[in-house]
Order: sequence, then structure tokens, then C-alpha cells
Amino acid sequence: MIARSPIVAILGHVDHGKTTLLDYLRKSQIAAKEFGGITQKIGGYSVNTGIKDYQTETITFIDTPGHEAFSKLRARGATVADIAILVIDGKDSIMPQTVESIAHIKAANIPFIVTITKSDLPDSNPEKVKRDLLKHDVLTENKGGKVPVVSVSAKTGSGINELLETILLIATDLNLTYDPKNSLQAHIIENKKDRRGIVASVIVKDGTLKVGDDVY
Repeated sequence: MIARSPIVAILGHVDHGKTTLLDYLRKSQIAAKEFGGITQKIGGYSVNTGIKDYQTETITFIDTPGHEAFSKLRARGATVADIAILVIDGKDSIMPQTVESIAHIKAANIPFIVTITKSDLPDSNPEKVKRDLLKHDVLTENKGGKVPVVSVSAKTGSGINELLETILLIATDLNLTYDPKNSLQAHIIENKKDRRGIVASVIVKDGTLKVGDDVY
């Protein structure tokens, strides 16, 4: 068996900084290019953290839409993932799709990290976020529970390394492995039809996807 990268779904309310956070990790500008600044599909991205103290140093992120119209995509993202990041704006705190994201995470029964974004802003209030989470039965580490909380800024980079290390620590505890000789097990996260025919984005959880394989 070989250690595999954790699959991490990023969930939360629209405009709370999910894609901007992923942009910082990937050193890209996806958020600026999306229509209306809103993610409208699931995207999967692999990031090499360069952190070598854990079972793996690579993380596969799934970015999910935060707009209310994309509930099914958020649910799919949580179902595919090993770990979730619940992104909450430090100023806005809990919003409707935050509550829905919590429900998806609990339904998937996966560990998660509360990530409070925009921590560089003066009106960011992490303590209020933690108190508000109690109303939704989310007990963070300093509020009598075990859910880790990391405050980050995708603008300054503050807290990013702590977030990555927290993900890798949880992944190591989960002991995620795969056997390249096993039958292929993968999740289709997105599909479309273009001039080549049907094209799908998949995340492999076990086995190996090879050129020429038939996928059903």
C-alpha cells in the first residue's frame, strides 16, 4: 500500500473566500476570471505543500460553488472528500450556505477544519464566528470540542502554513493509502461534452487510471 494525497473539499457561503484561498495555494487567478466572481462548477487541483514531516506532502483540493443555486455540487464535493475545509468570512460569520455546508459535512461524516478568512481585515472577528458555530452544534477546540480553527488571509498569506499542516496532520491520522494494482476506484466530479466527445474530470481513490481504460 502507498500513501495517497488527502482529498479536501472547500465549502462555504458565496464570496467568503474559497476560490481566493485556493488561488493563493495554487498561485493562480481563478477567482478573478470566473463569471461574476462566482464559482459555478466543481474544480479539482493538486497542490504540493513542500512540507515533508507527514505521510504525504501533496493535497488534492476540490473547490465547490458557494451560491445557493449549487447545493447539489456542494453535497457532491463533501461526499468525495476525505477532509473538508469550512470557509467562513471573519466579518460576515455564519450565513445560509455556511449552515448548508455544515449539514453536508456532517452527512458525509468526515473530519473538517473551520477556516476563518480575511483575517487581515480590522473588522474580522474570529471569536464571534466560534460562538456562532456553537448554535449549529459545531464545537471548536477552544469551545469544548475537537474541530480545529485556523484564521487565514489569502492576501498576506497569514495562517496558510498552519492550515496546510493541520490538513496533513489529519490526513496522517486517517492513514490514507491506495494500491496501484487494485481495480480503479474514482469519483467523477465534473463532465462535459466537447469536440472530443464526453470529457470527465475524475479523482482516483484507488488503483490506477491508464490510457485506454474503459470507465463505466
